[in-house]
Amino acid sequence: MSGPIELIVNGKTREVEAGRTILQFLEEHAVNPLLVAVEHNGEIVRRNRFGDVPLAEGDRLEIIHMVGGGA
Repeated sequence: MSGPIELIVNGKTREVEAGRTILQFLEEHAVNPLLVAVEHNGEIVRRNRFGDVPLAEGDRLEIIHMVGGGA
């Protein structure tokens, strides 16, 4: 069984279990994957690949929430 790893998420250190994917991270933090854009170590990740990208110690995620509305 793997232990926790540390990530930097939107500039803050977060601990998660090793072996998680971006999709699992989002789901575990109640983030709707349809309403965000994710940058992983400086690269934009296509939404259909969130479940394919494993997270590793020291990875950096930027999670940008989409905001609807207008005038």
